[in-house]
Amino acid sequence: MSIKSDKWIRRMATEHGMIEPYEPGQVRGSENNRLISFGTSSYGYDIRCSDEFKIFTNINSAIVDPKHFDASSFVDFKGDVCIIPPNSFALARTVEYFRIPRNVLTICLGKSTYARCGIIVNVTPFEPEWEGYVTLEFSNTTPLPARIYANEGVAQVIFFESDEPCELSYKDRNGKYQGQQGVTLPRV
Repeated sequence: MSIKSDKWIRRMATEHGMIEPYEPGQVRGSENNRLISFGTSSYGYDIRCSDEFKIFTNINSAIVDPKHFDASSFVDFKGDVCIIPPNSFALARTVEYFRIPRNVLTICLGKSTYARCGIIVNVTPFEPEWEGYVTLEFSNTTPLPARIYANEGVAQVIFFESDEPCELSYKDRNGKYQGQQGVTLPRV
């Protein structure tokens, strides 16, 4: 298994639709236009957060249970900036739609800009032949409200290619998150 470079990512995105929309370079802000970078990096791709959020709230005094998740524990929000309450979290989705090849696995890590503010970005690996918009989780570990910026970089995807395709892919298993379109809550 090998980590893939910007050249490989560019080829897979343009020839095979692995990432749509795809940004071939690294988009950075300037002194006058502060922006958290996104796009292709040396050995990965910096994904963006869309403007669709589900902010966790405990107004119903619910218990967080992945087997019986109460969707009313979230408030839907659409906007350029999402405010996450102290010691809480929000879900969002990527701007980019992914189609992962059968011999590829990805790992996604939060960007240091958010990590240095006490905001943890959590994303599970994208398995071979998974496709969809990625659901992102932002945990605000601080005792203060925290901002997440839509349409800007939030995490980096690193691609690993195997020497041979897997025997059983996510698509073969009819994975429960296959083809997800919006911010997707837990499914069992």
